[in-house]
Amino acid sequence: MEFPFDLAPVLGERFCVVDQHLRPAGRRGPAHRGDLEQQLRTVIDELGKASAKAQGLPSPVTSATRMETNRHVLYIMRDTEGRGAPKGAVIGFLKVGYKKLFLLDRAGAHIEAEPLCVLDFYIHESLQRHGYGRELFHHMLQSERVEPWRLAVDRPSGKLLAFLHKHYGLVDAIPQVNNFVIFEGFFSNRPGDPPPPPAPQAPRGADQALFPIGARLPAGGGGASVALQPQPGPRGGVPGARQPPTLPPTPGPGWSRGARAPPPPLQLSRARRPLSPTAASPPPPPPHGRALGGGSCLLGVVGCPIAPMGAHSFPRGSSGGSLLALQCLLCAP
Repeated sequence: MEFPFDLAPVLGERFCVVDQHLRPAGRRGPAHRGDLEQQLRTVIDELGKASAKAQGLPSPVTSATRMETNRHVLYIMRDTEGRGAPKGAVIGFLKVGYKKLFLLDRAGAHIEAEPLCVLDFYIHESLQRHGYGRELFHHMLQSERVEPWRLAVDRPSGKLLAFLHKHYGLVDAIPQVNNFVIFEGFFSNRPGDPPPPPAPQAPRGADQALFPIGARLPAGGGGASVALQPQPGPRGGVPGARQPPTLPPTPGPGWSRGARAPPPPLQLSRARRPLSPTAASPPPPPPHGRALGGGSCLLGVVGCPIAPMGAHSFPRGSSGGSLLALQCLLCAP
């Protein structure tokens, strides 16, 4: 696409990158600053109209006014060799920008993402199928440092889908409810990579084997052996280590393998010392009345004449003495 003015001070080198500030590449001083900005706006507007006409859109999606109100980046490729145009010509452009989107994965789950989106792509009809489109697209990928399967494409045409399939192998598109198209590998590291297999789990108890203190673990699969160092516990033992069982005492020298081991010594309990006679409590007084049978009584009542029974005596506790039986004269039969 040719223009009536020199494109070298407006676009600079072969690839010109324009953002929302619309700064031309050339520097001719303050007097020519306004002229270069106006020429750059003219280039952007004409490229947007040509792209909309090629795609059959009712209105262009790229213009200088839209560039000022959005944070998009425009990559413009111009003909620096001067083929057929003494002042140079524009080969095409590519517009990209980051957008916050709600996308669907293969399972139908909604995922919020902000990928780099291809918003408009145009190569002049007379220069198509010459490798310029791939050169421009590759320059954008290197400048933005992004992989092609990480891109989201806004309303791609049939030619653009064929271009992505031919040069980057993007075939399997993931259907979306909006106008954007993403391809297989957008949610993974590389397109078509299978999900990583789950880590193998060791059988239960295999990692809980006990080894002697200071022993080395067997090196399985070429791994290095690890020495177990004893770690003192709260009471001097090794935490988590199993205590050895208590073994019976070793038999004497006269014991043979076929003979029965001698029984363990008996544990004698300490007998309780009996109470001394002096420390014994005095016996309770005998009851009054006919408690001993036969009308006998051990204690008399006040004013009651008593008489000893003479022959009958009863033991008096642990002192070894005896009590003399008394007979109540009033209560006797």
